[in-house]
Amino acid sequence: MIFYIFFILLLICALLCAWLISVADFRRRIIPDAYLFPLLLIGLLIVNFFPWPISSAESAVAGAFGYIIAALIGFVFDIIRRRKSTDTTTPIGMGDIKLIGTGGIWLGATGLSIALIIACLTGTIWGIYKKQRFIPFAPFFLIGGFLALIIVSFLV
Repeated sequence: MIFYIFFILLLICALLCAWLISVADFRRRIIPDAYLFPLLLIGLLIVNFFPWPISSAESAVAGAFGYIIAALIGFVFDIIRRRKSTDTTTPIGMGDIKLIGTGGIWLGATGLSIALIIACLTGTIWGIYKKQRFIPFAPFFLIGGFLALIIVSFLV
């Protein structure tokens, strides 16, 4: 009984952290580590000690892979952008990279790829609709992550 109560409390804390990350990124274009690291630790706890559709080994590999791939993509975009202009803003921030790594912990490799596809598509549609130059990635990634978790849990 206490096991399930603790599991539900961890999920509620994770949802709260995800909500605060989305609001902060949408309003200030920053993902605070004060919300991101608890989400990462809660993900590690849930994957390792509670019944979760992703194994702990796949979770660790997907987290590292997501972090490395996002960092490489951000680095390449940064180099391309610096060659074309003198603008010093980075297209992908470190908060987004850490969030993708955290998403890998929660979702595994399959779920991470589904979440990234959903996030990129919805973020692009949002940017075109709102005609914005900067698009907050965290709200779209978290929505994509939630949908990917449902897809991985029930359909695969």
